[in-house]
Amino acid sequence: MSEKILRVVSDLRAGRVSVKGALERLKDLPYKDLGFAKVDNHRSLRKGFPEVIFGKGKTADQIIKIARKIISHDGLLLVTRTDKKVFLKLKKLYPEIRFNASAGIISYRNRPVTLKKGTVLVITAGTADLPIAEEARATLELMGNRVEMLCDVGVAGLHRILDKMDLLRSARVIIVIAGMEGALASVVSGLVSRAVIAVPTSIGYGASFGGIAPLLTMMNCCSPGVAVVNIDNGFGAGYFASLINS
Repeated sequence: MSEKILRVVSDLRAGRVSVKGALERLKDLPYKDLGFAKVDNHRSLRKGFPEVIFGKGKTADQIIKIARKIISHDGLLLVTRTDKKVFLKLKKLYPEIRFNASAGIISYRNRPVTLKKGTVLVITAGTADLPIAEEARATLELMGNRVEMLCDVGVAGLHRILDKMDLLRSARVIIVIAGMEGALASVVSGLVSRAVIAVPTSIGYGASFGGIAPLLTMMNCCSPGVAVVNIDNGFGAGYFASLINS
């Protein structure tokens, strides 16, 4: 039974709400139909985390209307691939809301979080991969994970990552983000006994084909223990890493 149902039942028994009022509060289960969107109120019950808004292609008003329903129901919000205009409008409603301009991601929490025990290490091959890394980090932190970052340690200079072996071994899960040929995920996996989540990025020259080359390299990784998400999908990598860290 969801937390919302339990609260309504408790309020009904205590006389804090009428039967009509209880029905009014429960009518939006399992989803709220906004006409242009159907907000999945049961997502956190099924998946352990609320619905996440993919901002690209949505208007600011659409995002705000969806966000208000998610926050009122779950007390958490994550909006990916969005911009400062949306953030400033939401900030008027929720002053504590946060925006990572590099990743284009909005996050908000109005309830306490219990940190998971393990640490997730996010590694980038180059500085240009940082926006995807920040998307992964924002997702992980909102989901209650401790996060460490290790940036610009690509295979063009292997000594840079070999110098950080203690950090690699201390992580429970590792996310490796790389463009160009995407070889870093295979290298990291060969060095540790941890699950590695590989994120190909669209960073690179023409023959990287907008991330297809690193995607294929990562999928053909010869070191076992590597899972691959879609191109530039820092959110998906962070979500998956959080599930493993749970």
